[in-house]
Amino acid sequence: MRLWDVESGKLIYTFEGHTEHIRCISFSPDGKTIASGSWDQTIRFWDVISGRQKTTITGHTGALRSITISPDGKTIAGGYFDDYIRLWDIKSNQQVQVLRGHENSVESVAFSPDGELIISGSQDKTVRLWDVTSGKHLHTFIGHRDRVFSVAFSPDGQTIASGGDDKTIRLWDVDSKTHLFTLRGHFSEVACVSFSPDGKTIASGSHDKTIRLWDVVSGKHLHTYQGHKRTVEGISFSPDGKTIASGSWDQTVRLWDVKSRTNLLTYKGHTSWVRCLTFSPDGKTIASGGSNRTIQLWDVASGTSTRTFNEHSSILSLSFTPDGNTLVSSSIGGSLLIWDLAPKNSNSHDD
Repeated sequence: MRLWDVESGKLIYTFEGHTEHIRCISFSPDGKTIASGSWDQTIRFWDVISGRQKTTITGHTGALRSITISPDGKTIAGGYFDDYIRLWDIKSNQQVQVLRGHENSVESVAFSPDGELIISGSQDKTVRLWDVTSGKHLHTFIGHRDRVFSVAFSPDGQTIASGGDDKTIRLWDVDSKTHLFTLRGHFSEVACVSFSPDGKTIASGSHDKTIRLWDVVSGKHLHTYQGHKRTVEGISFSPDGKTIASGSWDQTVRLWDVKSRTNLLTYKGHTSWVRCLTFSPDGKTIASGGSNRTIQLWDVASGTSTRTFNEHSSILSLSFTPDGNTLVSSSIGGSLLIWDLAPKNSNSHDD
């Protein structure tokens, strides 16, 4: 794990721990702790301020595919290759629940906004709902005809979206446990889904090179954003919901205006696939990671690259802390890097 100074690009320190690929990372709600899950069958916790590893949870019997931290910051959920979801108490590092039911690798997990439920998507073609306290399996949503790659709760926790290899996005009602809509239109697998901040729309990215926007209430297809020349693997709404950023295997990041449905800017600089991206909390910066082992920071308004970070393997995921001062990246090479983005005091000087 490496910590870098954004202004100088200087490496401040390096910490190592994982011995295999880091598949997933998640911030605690207060932004002070990062959890990382790896193919080395461990979950490790890192202090954001110091960059030091705080603790390691071992005892896993399979490699991790995805992790997420509960809204209260007390519990971590991990989806595994061995078909299980495991819940761990962050304070004690003890496993508190094993959720059994899936019959193939768990690709994606998410907590409900109130932290009482977990949703999971699997290669067994199902989406499952779980009670966090009891570990009880509440319902299996059946409908996808192939692997489920991405799941998400709506901001109000009432709706679930799932996207999969069957080229569809499906919406499910949490209370009635019913299927609401099947959103059809993509011509290839759906790699990512994201709710808008107000929960009224969903954006989806696909191997068919498009981003599609959908109305949550009616299930109506609102628009198809075209321009990418290859798979769209990353998608993110801006914090105000007015724009969507997309990352593609065509080596570009594009910014789309939701209202006018136009491509506002195309950010060029990556020399290989763009696999993930995220907005900073203030919406002024986009961070994108690619297979060319670099992270690019982009000024949203101008479309210019403000910084390039190297010394990384192919980037799998990116996430900002809530205050926007830190960016964390995970890579296929097994490293978790923490980047210090905090503005420097103009009156400060080097010792």
